[in-house]
Amino acid sequence: MNKNEALTGTIVAAHGRHYLAEVDGEFLQCVTRGKKTNVAVGDIVHLKRTSNDQAVIEKIAERTTLLYRSDQYKSKLLAANITRLFIVVATEPSFADDLVSRALVACEAAGVEAHLILNKVDVEELLARARERAALYANLGYPLHEVSAKADPEGTVATLMPLLLGESSIFIGQSGMGKSSMINLLVPDADIAVREISEALDTGKHTTTFTRLYRLPGDSGGNIIDSPGFQEFGLYHLTEGMLERAFVEFKPFLGGCKYYNCRHLAEPQCAILGAVAEGKIAPIRHALYAQLLHESEQTLY
Repeated sequence: MNKNEALTGTIVAAHGRHYLAEVDGEFLQCVTRGKKTNVAVGDIVHLKRTSNDQAVIEKIAERTTLLYRSDQYKSKLLAANITRLFIVVATEPSFADDLVSRALVACEAAGVEAHLILNKVDVEELLARARERAALYANLGYPLHEVSAKADPEGTVATLMPLLLGESSIFIGQSGMGKSSMINLLVPDADIAVREISEALDTGKHTTTFTRLYRLPGDSGGNIIDSPGFQEFGLYHLTEGMLERAFVEFKPFLGGCKYYNCRHLAEPQCAILGAVAEGKIAPIRHALYAQLLHESEQTLY
């Protein structure tokens, strides 16, 4: 072992200020210099080995994308260098439109392609309502894929695997939507990997509280990042200009308002408000835009 050997690796797990990097199939426990914690799962990092299984992160390579959420006080990195985000919703339990829409806005702002997965389509009595709710997003141009991870595992893999090969994807969703079942189907040794990562990170039993990256089977180069289930998706970091452009249905109407600095809230002759009145923009989406605008003004960091 060359103690000061310079290495390049991929961050495959993060838990607090502890990171795990994969370097040529080997896991190294990593820390950052000082108190900086701006490292995300999916980051390519330059490391300096400090012992057999430990290293210091010297530098983060330039990212192609960075997805994160934020509240009034701080931001939380979700993943770096991802190409696709999959939002998992289900017929049961009921999913939150707010979370779905916020994730879609985050994707637009970050330049990440977004897809929806409707799980548990075998629950027939609830399917029509779930489809109706998911159609709001499908009609905006976001691909919607229907699966039943438990009732039809083979069909689920057949539907999803072609979308993942060669891509760097992240799965997000509220608890109970079946996200873990899907990942276990797509990455058959996911449970073993979680145990290994948990031991390497020395997190004890906290196997569900960290974000981790799995390599897809075979040599496609694809990987899946699984994030812990969360109920909130704050976007306090997005500015007014970023927000209006992150709602895809606003785009045809931007620039059509009477006032160049229109905020699309209550101004006269606003093209966006006109589109809402004409049914071209869903009121629920405009209401979220107004809420996000309000949140962006509360930022304290």
